[in-house]
Order: sequence, then structure tokens, then C-alpha cells
Amino acid sequence: MGRVVLAVLCVGIALGGRAPELEAQSTNGDVGVVPDVVYGHKDGMALTFDVLRPPDPNGAAVLYMVSGGWVSRWVDPSMLARRSFAPLLDRGFTVIAVRHGSAPRYKVPEAEADVRRALGFVRSNAADWGVDPERLGVFGGSAGGHLSLMLGLLPDDEISDSDLETRTVSSGVAAVVAYYPPVDLRPIAGPSERFPALDFPPEQAAAISPILYASADDPPTLLIHGDADDLVHHRNSEVMYTALKDEGVTTEMVIIQGGDHGFTTPAHRVRAQTLMAEWFTRHLGGR
Repeated sequence: MGRVVLAVLCVGIALGGRAPELEAQSTNGDVGVVPDVVYGHKDGMALTFDVLRPPDPNGAAVLYMVSGGWVSRWVDPSMLARRSFAPLLDRGFTVIAVRHGSAPRYKVPEAEADVRRALGFVRSNAADWGVDPERLGVFGGSAGGHLSLMLGLLPDDEISDSDLETRTVSSGVAAVVAYYPPVDLRPIAGPSERFPALDFPPEQAAAISPILYASADDPPTLLIHGDADDLVHHRNSEVMYTALKDEGVTTEMVIIQGGDHGFTTPAHRVRAQTLMAEWFTRHLGGR
């Protein structure tokens, strides 16, 4: 597999305790927001996510990986509700925007462990937000797409013992959507001026390369990529799609003609968001 070129997309640890109740806050109409839910701690710092709940929830939730170049940046959840999550919220999905420890301090393996911890926390506390823990989806773009695939494809028995100590429930999800994801980190792990998150021992790269984890029990997975993406080549989605298809996984791939990295053209972005919302509606249930 050729060298993968990455991009920064700025869209986008124990599990104890209870999640806070939904606060009487609203944005984007009657969308309820619980900001800065703490799902864990590391190095004395809190790991957080935001919960956005629609006025007429359907009982399913989608976790969004706030990650570009494996960097999580805080974005006002009211802005996310308007710009990125409207297709999901309109269909009744609760959306959980997950942030992880960021580069340059933390590398890709730490980011993956953080979002897996967040998923375990959500599953353990799903009832607090009126969510069915068996109806969880995950999506993201670029680095967030990579993390989404890892959450969907990595089986519990492949998770390290240290990770297993931080959770008491299955880490599975019921559906995945990944925009322009890098899928094989083996050729690119090591010192990187542009992407410091990749500066980790190359021998760790296989364990966080989703292309190596396609199996028959993987959840339904949608891959969306642009054929004009000059940062993460669309071959990444093609080889991932082929691997999933060969295992009999329910999967689809959409290549958007003229689509660049980040789907900066409004029509491309709207199409991707619509496809994403339809996929979760089909596989998680909803309007």
C-alpha cells in the first residue's frame, strides 16, 4: 500500500461515576445541551464530551470524533448543532461530541485509547440521556474517521490489558461512518513535523491500523471520500471497503466526484451529511 498523506481537519482513565442529568439549556431550536461531561482523567486533566439531545429523541446516539490530525479542539456545541449535526438531530439522534488528548503531547495510540474510554462511559451511562447502549453509532472525518473505524472494527479481545482495566462493558458500536480516513498507519508512523501525533514507535502502528481488523462481525460501515482529496488519497477508503466486503460486512463506499479533503464545497458537504444521516437511520433506527 502506498504512502498515506494525512491532513488536519479541524471540524473535526477509569470509567467510574455517573453522567450529569440533561440541563435545561437549548440551542438550535429546542436541542438540549450538556456541555463538558467528564468521562475520565489523565495527567491531572479532564477528558470531556458534549451531549446534544434533540427535542424528540429516537433513543439512538451517534458519537462524533472531534479530531483532525489527532488534535481535538473545543468548538461551541451550539455551532456544531447548526453546522454539522442538524441532519442527525432532525432525525432524532442524540449526538455526543468526543474530545481526546491531543498532539503534540499525546500520540495516536493515546487518542484511540481516550475515545474508546469515552465509548465505554457512554455505554455505561446511556440511560441518563435516554439512549439505548445497543444503538450507538460513531463517525468522524480524517483522523476522526480513523478513530471511528478503530472503535467499530477492533474486537474486545484485541484491546490491551491496560485498556481493559478502564472499562467494564463491551466497547462495540452498531454502525460506523468514516469520511476520508487514513486506514494504514504502518508506512507513516515515526517522526513527523506536520503531524506530531504520528511520532510514536512504528511497531505500535499495526495495532491502530483499521485495515488489519476487517472481520465478519464488524458493524455496518459507510466510507465517504472525494476523488480530489490530495491529503488522504481515496485509495484508503477503497482498500478498506474491499477488506470489509471480502469479510461479508454490510458496507458501502461513496466517492464524491470533485470532493476535496474536508468537503469544502457546500454541495459536497451536504451530500456527505445526508448520506451519513441516512446510514445511521437505516442501521440504528429512527425517522
